[in-house]
Amino acid sequence: MSTTTTHHVSSASGRPDDRAGSSGSDGRGRPSSSDTGKHLHPDDLAVHLSELARELQQEPTLDDTLAGIVQAAVDNVPGAQIAAISRVTRRTTIETTACTDELAQRVDRAQYETGQGPCMSTIYNQRSMRLSDMGTEDRWPQFTGRALELGIGSMMSVQLYVEGENLGALNLYNHDPHGFDDESEHIALLLASHAAIALVGSEQHQRLSRGLESRDLIGQAKGILMERYKISSEVAFQLLIRASQATNTKLRDVADHLTSTGEVPGGG
Repeated sequence: MSTTTTHHVSSASGRPDDRAGSSGSDGRGRPSSSDTGKHLHPDDLAVHLSELARELQQEPTLDDTLAGIVQAAVDNVPGAQIAAISRVTRRTTIETTACTDELAQRVDRAQYETGQGPCMSTIYNQRSMRLSDMGTEDRWPQFTGRALELGIGSMMSVQLYVEGENLGALNLYNHDPHGFDDESEHIALLLASHAAIALVGSEQHQRLSRGLESRDLIGQAKGILMERYKISSEVAFQLLIRASQATNTKLRDVADHLTSTGEVPGGG
């Protein structure tokens, strides 16, 4: 399940001890009785995650890769019952790009609407963050209040990537307090590292595919103009560029409009 609902980011501040959460003096949270994650030997885990990354890279679309990542998180991270991926762009807008179900999307939205939570502040500066007990967490009272109303007792966020002002984060939720422990965090970080590689590959493939589609569209549009006006390829291309500039429209969109309607935007 995915969504592209976009929200503006409000400023919020975190504290230096974000990573440890409020789980105790040793930073360990207690796994919940609903822990369904796979507990693998470190060697087996490394092999399993490598195979998972290869499978994610083979997904046909970026949306499929994102959906595969959130499902893999629920299947492999101890305590993760539902999951979502948040994308923050230029620290000003945020959206959920994939989630395992509507509840995960609703909890993400609580972060966006309150301007509070891990993805809204210090997750930029830390690879992971655990909120062990929503009922006692005091850093983000508006968000935790909403999360409790939605039936979420604990959560963990891990970075998928940070590119300049852009951030991708994997949000994991559990209905009970103390749903995640140190093993959960370790596996989540490893999974995120492997998933990030698959995500980059998928995004590159999507950009390449869009580039090829754009080139084909522009070629078709040029062909229409060449046949209609008996002009050369170079002149047809210049006509498309002029239409793009005159209407403040992307060249690809001008070509798409022409091939779909037979008309050049702006009356050309």
